[in-house]
Amino acid sequence: MFPSLLSKPMEVHFDAPETTSDGGAVLVKAVDDRLGLTENMISHLVDARQPGKVMHSFTDMFCQRVFGLTCGYADVNDVARIGRDPLHKSLLGRNAVTDADLASQPTLSRFENTLGPKDLYRMSRALCETVLDRHQKRLRKVRLVTIDMDPTDDATHGQQELAFFNGHYSNWCYLPMLSFVSFNAESEQYLVSAVLRPGVASAREGAIGILRRVIGAVRTRFPHARIRVRLDGGFAGPEMFDYLESEEVEYLAAMAQNSVLARRARRSLGRARRLSRQSGKSAAVFGETRYAAKSWKKRKRRAIYKAEVVRLDDRTPRDNCRFVVTNLPYTPKNVYKVYRQRGDSENRIKEAKNSLYMDRTSCSRFWANQLRVLMTATAFVLFQEMRLKLKRTSLAGAQVETIRLKLLKIGGRLKT
Repeated sequence: MFPSLLSKPMEVHFDAPETTSDGGAVLVKAVDDRLGLTENMISHLVDARQPGKVMHSFTDMFCQRVFGLTCGYADVNDVARIGRDPLHKSLLGRNAVTDADLASQPTLSRFENTLGPKDLYRMSRALCETVLDRHQKRLRKVRLVTIDMDPTDDATHGQQELAFFNGHYSNWCYLPMLSFVSFNAESEQYLVSAVLRPGVASAREGAIGILRRVIGAVRTRFPHARIRVRLDGGFAGPEMFDYLESEEVEYLAAMAQNSVLARRARRSLGRARRLSRQSGKSAAVFGETRYAAKSWKKRKRRAIYKAEVVRLDDRTPRDNCRFVVTNLPYTPKNVYKVYRQRGDSENRIKEAKNSLYMDRTSCSRFWANQLRVLMTATAFVLFQEMRLKLKRTSLAGAQVETIRLKLLKIGGRLKT
C-alpha cells in the first residue's frame, strides 16, 4: 500500500483491541453526573424483576439508550455496534475489558415495553424539576421566566397504538407536545417537557395540564419572578385564556384571522400597501383592537395586529396580517416583537427530531414510544447543558450535530 509515499511495503491493521469512535462521550457522562438527570429520572421506578436473574438494571438500560442517542445511535438494534464498545461499557461503570457486554436488543425492547403511564409521568416530572433546579442554582436573580409550548408531527410507519391519519400533515403520525423555559433576556430555551399525544389531538389537548405542572414547578423555584406564556395559534380558546388569567400570568397567543379581525385591520393594511408602493419594499403597520369571539361569553380581550405587505423580488406583493391576543401593556409593535421570539422553540424541536431522533417512535405500544420521546428529551437536556458550558468558546450556540462531531465522535483506545 501507499507505494508513492513509502519505499517499503506497509501493512495496516484495523483490529486493535479496546478501540472506540466515541471517545468524547466521557463529556456526556460528566454532564449527567453533575446534573444527576438520569439518576433522578430512574430513582422513581420500581424494578419488580427477580433480583437473582437481573443482569442489566433499569438504570443501566436507560443510560445505555440515552448515551447512545447522544452519540448518534438512533435505534435499539444499534446495540450490535456499541454493546461491546469499551467506552460505552465504561460510561455505565463497567470494566472495559473484563465485564459483560451491554444489554442486547431484545433486553432493551423488553425494558421499553415495561413502563406504564404512572412511571412515565414521574420520570417526566423529574426531568422538569432537574432542569429548573439547575437554573435556580445558576442564576442569582430571575425577574422573568418565559414558557413556550409547541406541538409537532411525528410520522409513523406501521401499527403503532394511537397513530392516526392527520389531514393537516397528510400522513399517519403522533403529535408530541414540547415545552421550553427561558430566563430573563437569555435566548436559549431549555426543554422541560415532552409529551407524546395521539395523531388526531388538537393543539390545545393536554396543554392546560402540562402548563399547570410547569407553572407550579417554576413558582416553587422562582417565587418572585414574572411568568410569561407564549403560544401558537392552535392554543387560542376561552378555556386557555380563562386558565392563564386565573394563574395571573402574562400571555401572548396567536389567533387565526377571521372576518371580524380582518375588518378591524383593513385600514392599517391599506396604509401598509401605500407605504410598500412608495418604498418598493415590505412594509408593516401595527395596531390593536378589543375582540371577543362568541365562545368567549362576550368577554373582550386585547388583540394586537401586524398589517403587513410582503414584497419580494420577482413576486407579486402579498398581504400578511397576523393577530396576537395578549394581556401585556406594551405597544403593539413591542408585543409582536416579544411574540416573534417564540419561533426559536421550533429550531429546538428540529434539533430533537433531526439530530436526536425524537421521531423514531417505532414501537407498537404507545407508552413505549412515550419512553423513547423521554429518552430523546433527556439526551437533549444533556446537550443543552454542554452548550451552556461552551458559551465562551467557538462552539457557543453550536447545533447538536456540530457538538457531537466536534467533541464526541473522537477515536480512541482504552487501557486498563
